[in-house]
Amino acid sequence: MQQDLSVQLSRLQNDLLELSHIGYDPESKGVFRLGFNEADMEGRRWLIKKFEDEGFSAHMDQAGNIIGKMNAGQTGPVVAMGSHIDSVPAGGMFDGTLGVLAGLECMRVIRDAGLECEYPLEVYAFAEEEGRFGGMMGVQAIVGELNPHWLENAHDATHVFLKDEMQRAGLEAFRALDARVDPKHFHAFLELHIEQGPVLERIKKPIGVVEAISGVYKWLVRLIGEANHAGTAPMDMRSDAFMGLADFAHEIPRIIDEDGSDKSRLTVGRVELKPGYAHTVPGEAEFTLVGRDTDPQVMRNLADSCRRVLSAIARKHNLMFEFEQMSWLEPQAMSDKVIKSFCKQAEKMGLDYEVMPSGAGHDAQYMAKITPTGMIFVPSVAGISHSPDEWTHWQDVETGSNLLLQTALEYAKPKAGAKKKSAA
Repeated sequence: MQQDLSVQLSRLQNDLLELSHIGYDPESKGVFRLGFNEADMEGRRWLIKKFEDEGFSAHMDQAGNIIGKMNAGQTGPVVAMGSHIDSVPAGGMFDGTLGVLAGLECMRVIRDAGLECEYPLEVYAFAEEEGRFGGMMGVQAIVGELNPHWLENAHDATHVFLKDEMQRAGLEAFRALDARVDPKHFHAFLELHIEQGPVLERIKKPIGVVEAISGVYKWLVRLIGEANHAGTAPMDMRSDAFMGLADFAHEIPRIIDEDGSDKSRLTVGRVELKPGYAHTVPGEAEFTLVGRDTDPQVMRNLADSCRRVLSAIARKHNLMFEFEQMSWLEPQAMSDKVIKSFCKQAEKMGLDYEVMPSGAGHDAQYMAKITPTGMIFVPSVAGISHSPDEWTHWQDVETGSNLLLQTALEYAKPKAGAKKKSAA
């Protein structure tokens, strides 16, 4: 009977489209549910109501995580599914939300089938996954990796402090420390996500089974020189902060060639020149630098190389170099057991799949520290994500959700012949 169950795509479509309207910006055609902003909190309230309307229990914890539960009275370790519903600026409609709402749909399917499972099911919508304030705050709270110093000092790129934004949202930052969950609470964690890359589409496979998630570090870098008149300051007498930034950008491919791997990534994602006037030599260049790799030693090598190169460039251009490490997330392998389960269920369903690394960071990399964890990808059209153009075909949404359902059932262990009157 288990193999006969499948998600109702129309329900899942409606949920995804409904949530995509919360925080939607008509001008950019993207979603702006930034961590703890008004739209993000509206989305969280919407999700709680969605769970409750289906007869499930749901609540928001002290860190802003939403937890929906099937069979609230049932005790014992849970099979958890989920992801996040916050977005980057001008984000798309599938990033994170697919994993949360597919988890909800899996619970509905199991409820509608009247199945009673040995292990209860939960769905998590983790808070602030996109790293507006650095790190992945919601899941870090769950696994007990928050600390008071970070909560006091964390801020976004515009210097809005986490503690202030949480207060505006009706939450107290330091109470997030109370959101930690005992690892014994979990039996397994499963995350469905869009790939956010071009590989699956290129190789024409509907499923990616993640073997490891790249580590990610984020720096806020400043090169400080001297602002001066663009017409009267000779080229050889300038302390031009932008020239330092340009030199560093040119060095990135060499850094990866010499100290990285084929899985390494270095990205300058945001740049601000000060004072930012057309007729003034830039006196300061502030920019974000994000590095990634699946090997922790390679990550450290990349960071060390970037530091050395930036120091040398600063000396060359008579600049001061400083940086703030906003976050450092170690690479994380997924559970061999859960990888095998995803592969086994995919084979039963007749699905072709690719075992692959994840270049992006995900909530699963923290959950893997406390419970057997696995992750699957579905294709992203043209590899585009973090963009209003982000898209995944509905057939792939359905395929990935059904694989999530079958694997969740494998871990939840439906009781033979058992039917229940209510799923709530």
